[in-house]
Amino acid sequence: MSGMTCTGCANNVSKQIRTVEGVTGVEIDVASGTVAVSSAAPLEIADVRAAVEKAGYQLVS
Repeated sequence: MSGMTCTGCANNVSKQIRTVEGVTGVEIDVASGTVAVSSAAPLEIADVRAAVEKAGYQLVS
């Protein structure tokens, strides 16, 4: 993830990702810029990407 520099950033991203239907958990590592999303069913990456972008950040892969 690009642009995330602090715990506040991570909390904002996590809050947005949790709005995606089916998400059951979000783990973010600020130092590495990674996010792990768990869900009860398969998720559309486009929905997760949109949530990250709504928070003001970008997925890089």
